[in-house]
Amino acid sequence: MTHVAGTSRGDVIRAAAAGLSAALLGVALGELVAAVVEPGASPFAVIGGGLIDLAPSWAKDTAIALFGTGDKAALLAGIAVVLAVVAALAGILERRWSGAGAVVLGALGALALVVAMIRPGAGPFAWLPGLVAGLVAAVTLRLLIGRLRPVAGLDPDGLDRRRFLLWTAGTAAVGLVALIGGSIARGATRSVEAVRAALRLPVAARPAPAVPPGAELDIPGLAPVVTSNADFYRIDTALIVPRIDPADWSLRVHGMVEREVVLTWDELQALPLQEADVTLACVSNEVGGDLIGNARWLGYPVRELLSRAGVAPDADMVLSTSADGFTASTPLEALTDERDALLAVGMNGEPLPLEHGFPVRLVVPGLYGYVSATKWVTQLEVTRFDRAAAYWTTRGWSERGPIKLQSRIDVPRRGQRIDAGDAVIAGMAWQQHTGIEAVEVRVDDGPWRRAELATAISADTWVQWRLPWAAESGTHTIECRAVNAEGETQTADTAAPVPDGAQGWHRVEVTVA
Repeated sequence: MTHVAGTSRGDVIRAAAAGLSAALLGVALGELVAAVVEPGASPFAVIGGGLIDLAPSWAKDTAIALFGTGDKAALLAGIAVVLAVVAALAGILERRWSGAGAVVLGALGALALVVAMIRPGAGPFAWLPGLVAGLVAAVTLRLLIGRLRPVAGLDPDGLDRRRFLLWTAGTAAVGLVALIGGSIARGATRSVEAVRAALRLPVAARPAPAVPPGAELDIPGLAPVVTSNADFYRIDTALIVPRIDPADWSLRVHGMVEREVVLTWDELQALPLQEADVTLACVSNEVGGDLIGNARWLGYPVRELLSRAGVAPDADMVLSTSADGFTASTPLEALTDERDALLAVGMNGEPLPLEHGFPVRLVVPGLYGYVSATKWVTQLEVTRFDRAAAYWTTRGWSERGPIKLQSRIDVPRRGQRIDAGDAVIAGMAWQQHTGIEAVEVRVDDGPWRRAELATAISADTWVQWRLPWAAESGTHTIECRAVNAEGETQTADTAAPVPDGAQGWHRVEVTVA
């Protein structure tokens, strides 16, 4: 590497700009190539996915607490910022030591290449986007800095530097065009969305009963008892949503079974499907949080599929695998007892949305999603907890993840100012597959008062509740706790989400004017 002395402040700024432009062009062309030949190998996505895989549990919880379901957008924005800083530094290094900055940008491309190739489900061209990104960025940086170096401090009329800036700006412009082209190319290849839009689900052989009229209390600010698909929370590890054509989908049931079973989409559609109302919750949900939703699912009972395979008597777990490599460890009894554990294809009367697992996902009442709700599911391996571990289990979370008894206050909201007089306190309570018997509320450490429960859809769904309140002027603390169908009262002991879900009473402070 050649050392160049006498670098002025202006040269440093121009070198940093060259690094940014070179990186933008490289990443943009890598994204464009990925969109055309291997969408899952997007350099941004594979680096982000690798960071998610490496992130400790506390980092995941912090991201979800800060950004909620926008955690993936926040991660991508963070990657962009870090890349910009590294690219600027690479430009400065290249200006001072010829070849050093190019090595840095090339190494980033190599990292994207390696991560793309080792991720589950990598295609035959997974290496290509990272290679293009790194090579283009490195070569472009060398060319741009080469135009800057010969004229450093020797162009009193500024014409040569203006030419350099034109080249740098032109490079950035081409990069922006390539990014737009990649976005268009992704849109042009979204045939799976068209397939989903044209899909008509079969009529359920066992339809769910209608939602009881008394299930919805119709209180402004209270979460609806049935969550729309658009509002349903999304927490998973996929930065790019897998796009799977149902014609290409299949599910393999293997492991500790008498016979391996492979199920295709057409075969699944021909089976007697059933509907079930089930509330799903994320283990990362804080006390009072909104990472929970209720929907009507259409699918095939998993117990029937496992029965066809013939489960070995000493098996105790099913390891489900997603198309993107995610795994979940579900206790075998939760998939073989009487509960409505489904291989789901429909959500609220339509095919699963792409981001919620299209074409097929798992839905299991009574368990947190990280051990049960595998999206884009492609494999069910019957095994044992002492032989296999799932994605989040290896990161410090518990193996089985049963839902904890929880309740929350939706009305009034924390910090809200309300008028004195007749008011209402309302919220939600849940413990799927056990059910809710009662909800109790107290204000300012006063006596516990029993709230009015709405009609529960089933023991597998959450339930609304309300309590009339004569609100007096001042600041008040409101708390709630639930009692389940077995007579257990929600604990006041607090616990963080790790390792098996948050617990404690939900409290809100409100001001009454």
